[in-house]
Amino acid sequence: MQGRSPAISATAGLDEAYRLCRQQGLRLSRQRRLVLEILWRSGEHLSARDIFDRLNADGRRIGHTSVYQNLESLHSNGVIECLEKAQGRLYGHRADPHSHLTCLDSGRISDLDIELPADLVEAIEQRTGYSIESCSLNLQGRPLP
Repeated sequence: MQGRSPAISATAGLDEAYRLCRQQGLRLSRQRRLVLEILWRSGEHLSARDIFDRLNADGRRIGHTSVYQNLESLHSNGVIECLEKAQGRLYGHRADPHSHLTCLDSGRISDLDIELPADLVEAIEQRTGYSIESCSLNLQGRPLP
């Protein structure tokens, strides 16, 4: 399966996110840097409110609207990901194609790098008439006993 070139991969650091922002023509304002730092430091999928609360708890005064606008801009420019969940939007520091595993006990979302077997991809292509370029799975489960 041919994947598109990753925007920000699992191993990319914060400097790579800054580079991509500049490449996309995004100004690296203080607020934008703070939002990116929180996402990279946590490694979690966070809501705009989570990010706002963490920044203000760290003494970094930034408005909720500014957090939300920066998240939307970063997502629309392929710097970060946005997951639509029942509880609202969650943002993560990866923007490359990848899958997710949600723990049904804790609600925690983990990033997964899963490659489907070539014969399965071919079967899907034959059944649908589409050339599969990338995929992501949304798995749910509980820890094994």
